[in-house]
Amino acid sequence: MTRIAVIDHGAGNLVSIAQGLQDQGALVTVAAVPADLTGMDGIVLPGVGATGAAMDRIRAAGLAEPLTEWQGPLLGICVGLQLFFTTSEEDGGQTLGLIPGSVRRLVSAPRLPHIGWNDLRMQPDPIFGEIPAGSTFYFVHSFAPVPEDPATVIATCSYGGEFVAAVRSANRVGVQFHPERSGPAGLRILGNFVHECREPANAA
Repeated sequence: MTRIAVIDHGAGNLVSIAQGLQDQGALVTVAAVPADLTGMDGIVLPGVGATGAAMDRIRAAGLAEPLTEWQGPLLGICVGLQLFFTTSEEDGGQTLGLIPGSVRRLVSAPRLPHIGWNDLRMQPDPIFGEIPAGSTFYFVHSFAPVPEDPATVIATCSYGGEFVAAVRSANRVGVQFHPERSGPAGLRILGNFVHECREPANAA
């Protein structure tokens, strides 16, 4: 059984994410302290709200260092993706620094927050396996990441202007949309992540 921890830092759709991962064959642990990460094959870092508040809770729980040191599969969702980067314009604070870059407001957006369904311009990547072109995903956000290395971008989306909708750096993959609220295509994203976690687990 593939074991995946969903980080509980007080702001995420934990029930929906856990259910989606379980539907794809994972054994899910809701992780609130570092000890909960022991023996996991993968980690999901969710999030809603603001990056500053999320980072405060992660640091208070002692999870910042374990997340930084984790080398296995890691999926960031919405604010969880934004926490991958170095800083956030939202509050000027430092985030996890897993991927060089910053998080910036969607200055070209016709209105904020951006709420609704949009399609993606997807690059070939395992996280998008078996997802048809034209599939739509559900977004709720006012900020998006701007990586220093364009090669980490695996999907973009248009909302007034183009913004980064998904990134990958080695085992770290993040999406700005909410797969747990994106119907069959979103469930496929979670299934693809479970598969990524299962492969190294089977090789161990």
